[in-house]
Amino acid sequence: MNTVIFDLGNVLIPWEPRWLFRQLLADDASVERFLHDVDFTAWNLAHDAGQTFSHGIALAGERHPHYRPLLQAYFDRWEETVAPAFEESVALLRELKAAGLRVLALTNFSAETFPRARRLYDFLAEFEGIVVSGEEGLVKPDPAIFECLFARYGVVPREAVFIDDSAANVASARALGLHAVHFTAPHLLRQQLRELGLPV
Repeated sequence: MNTVIFDLGNVLIPWEPRWLFRQLLADDASVERFLHDVDFTAWNLAHDAGQTFSHGIALAGERHPHYRPLLQAYFDRWEETVAPAFEESVALLRELKAAGLRVLALTNFSAETFPRARRLYDFLAEFEGIVVSGEEGLVKPDPAIFECLFARYGVVPREAVFIDDSAANVASARALGLHAVHFTAPHLLRQQLRELGLPV
């Protein structure tokens, strides 16, 4: 194998929107009710697929006007939904690169927040290339975004390993012929990669 493809969110970059909303709502029950009522997962995925936050906030704000300030806060204060990078994951990224493997990233990320992530996380400049869903108008687990990465960077699936915290994304990757690792914790990733024969 000659290529390792990383997901970013919750593989290298800890992300949890609740960290912000717990500052803005009275208790955890209120946070969960808000996330449920606005279907936050789907709302956020739409931005990962290319929708602008101004449009997404307007649409959801019409349905849930009392929640509109919280939706706006998510965009305005997005940096409060992430934390310092997982050091062990970043160390593995650098070890793989130093060992001569190609290191790429394939991420579901808004095109509006990704530049802000680049400012926060210096290691993002160390990838040979990054395919960002919001820039492509495609999101994992759609096979088309994997095919976009293959074509852009000349990746041969059987010669590449894909790492993601989403079981659905891992399943999609395997169906396309990639070796795939379901990431659950930074301290377990090294062993998972060793089992695939990678030099870490």
